[in-house]
Amino acid sequence: MLRCLVSRCFLTNPVAGQTRKMSGGSLAGSQSSLAGKVAIVTASTDGIGLAAAQALGQRGAHVVVSSRRQSNVDKAVAQLQSEKIQVTGTTCNVGKSEDRERLVNMTVEHCGGIDILVSNAAVNPFFGNIMDSTAAVWDKILDVNVKAAFLMTQLVVPHMEKRGGGSVVFVSSVAGYQPMQALGPYSVSKTALLGLTRALAPELAQSHIRVNCVAPGVIKTRFSQALWQDEDIVDEFKKQLSIKRLPSTSFLGVGEPEEIGGVIAFLCSKDASYITGETITVTGGMSCRL
Repeated sequence: MLRCLVSRCFLTNPVAGQTRKMSGGSLAGSQSSLAGKVAIVTASTDGIGLAAAQALGQRGAHVVVSSRRQSNVDKAVAQLQSEKIQVTGTTCNVGKSEDRERLVNMTVEHCGGIDILVSNAAVNPFFGNIMDSTAAVWDKILDVNVKAAFLMTQLVVPHMEKRGGGSVVFVSSVAGYQPMQALGPYSVSKTALLGLTRALAPELAQSHIRVNCVAPGVIKTRFSQALWQDEDIVDEFKKQLSIKRLPSTSFLGVGEPEEIGGVIAFLCSKDASYITGETITVTGGMSCRL
């Protein structure tokens, strides 16, 4: 019976049947575990994106950061360089096909290839009752949060294949599991990334490319300040947290961008070489799934 179940699993799931190691060999926890790797991180001049770039760079990767504004790019590049991180920066609006192509082409020309994609870019132009959301709101959110994430992956995969494999990480949200009040369309877009991760992982496993996802809880970033600046919302979230923090160690008890950046770097490293198609929730213990 056990042999039958195992055989069925290998037949129906190409990831389970993979015998060659993907994105690296033995475990490596050193600060140089990503040496020689090239990582594109979208929306990476602030918040979780910048923290991901820092974590990848601290482990030896050459990171390519981007933002829609040149001034933000310049500031992030200067900060990362001051931390002795190899970095290249450029402007990019991931919602525009020409910008996505320019980002990928520039990375290949300047860095020689692509090993890692962290798809972090997201927008949320709507806050309110989901029944009041318009077609324009849905188009904007799905175009940037979901469609662009897939299209960026589609662009980088051929370059990862040339280097023998790679790693893709999508940044979703706890809202992808438990939709947040007044953030309906945004929550739906983050749920879609969970499905995109599962859909891509078996297919790209054949090219030794791992696809995973991170679902942060409430993190202290400029993007989520409407949440953590509202005391009532924060109090409600804190009731759901298993990890209790003192005000002296964490702002209002919410998570920090660096705590997400470290998980992303782990998923891109050899330490995660047997992980694909998974979503790691980083929520302080907030219950959001079985």
